[in-house]
Amino acid sequence: MKPQHLLLVVPVAAAYTLSSPSHSFMGTKINGPQHHANLLMDMETNTLDPLTKYQVEKTLKNIDLGGRSLNLRQAEAVHGMPWKQSIDKNVKDELLYMPFWEWTMSFIEDNLTDLKVTPCHNGKTDFSYNVNTKKKARIVNLCASSKEYRKIRMTYYDAGDNTQVFNAVFYPDPQYNLPILGVDLLAFNRKKYLAIVDFQPLHEVESDHATTYEHILQPIKDKYESLKGRMSAKFYDETQFFSQQMLFARFDKEGIISDDLFPAFQSYVKTHLDLIRSIEANSADMKMVLGRQKEYDTYSAERDPATGLFAAMYGADWAGDFVHDFLFSMSERKEGGAPPSVPFMGGPPGAGGPPRPPASVTKETHRP
Repeated sequence: MKPQHLLLVVPVAAAYTLSSPSHSFMGTKINGPQHHANLLMDMETNTLDPLTKYQVEKTLKNIDLGGRSLNLRQAEAVHGMPWKQSIDKNVKDELLYMPFWEWTMSFIEDNLTDLKVTPCHNGKTDFSYNVNTKKKARIVNLCASSKEYRKIRMTYYDAGDNTQVFNAVFYPDPQYNLPILGVDLLAFNRKKYLAIVDFQPLHEVESDHATTYEHILQPIKDKYESLKGRMSAKFYDETQFFSQQMLFARFDKEGIISDDLFPAFQSYVKTHLDLIRSIEANSADMKMVLGRQKEYDTYSAERDPATGLFAAMYGADWAGDFVHDFLFSMSERKEGGAPPSVPFMGGPPGAGGPPRPPASVTKETHRP
């Protein structure tokens, strides 16, 4: 975890005006501002193991910050979401994937337990919004947690008709040894579309999870022929990081979005929550699950081609921090790595195939 999980809108130092002088996790007492600052430093330098980071995050998240936390709808409204019009005023149509954002917000608000907004912040940068007015592109991000999910993050990228993207990732609470839910929906020039929705396995063998799930997804996928595509081998090794029941589509008929993709997406999101509720929490799995989620984040951060676009739009420093401190906040960061040269949101798919979608939807696949 990075410090963005510990802070909402206010500076780091201000976050430690606490209503109670001490708190504890795993039997360790957290005493006062200096101890909190030391914990932040340890988290930033990756000197805490994933389980300890999770316990620190969970404890500090529940500390009363004097009423400064926002609820889900307040956090959404800070940057005017849900947007009804593109940043490009020449675009008259409604934003293509905004119904997916709106439905997801309503679903998690209505169905999750102890839902909390967590900050899009790493202690120095607020990642909740960025804009390049010259290039007519903006990005908004929201992060939350609940009893069922350690982290839910949602992103909407609006660059007019040139590019529209909705991305969401749901990390189960580590007491649940279950796959990560990943969603990436992309549109280029309202002519080329790419969609991926998947339960990203934590383990190579499906039965190593707390319960199997692909048999539950298959009847949903079978309803939609348009979502049974295969990835190009030029960009992917489909023997890794994807399930057998991944929804994958590359298409040029926009009607598929409302007719097939939207209902299939809704079914996968609902089924993922049903899966969590179908099993008992097991604290003995927490260290292992967090370790696998950390591997997922590290792998994804190293390969996410969105970094190239973010660097071009908002600067290399912002892009690197955004990928490691928000998108994949448990990742181990390697200094000096150059952004990928092929941005996944950089334009319409070329002759060589579509740009690679973000690694936020990658995870190890089950192979029988």
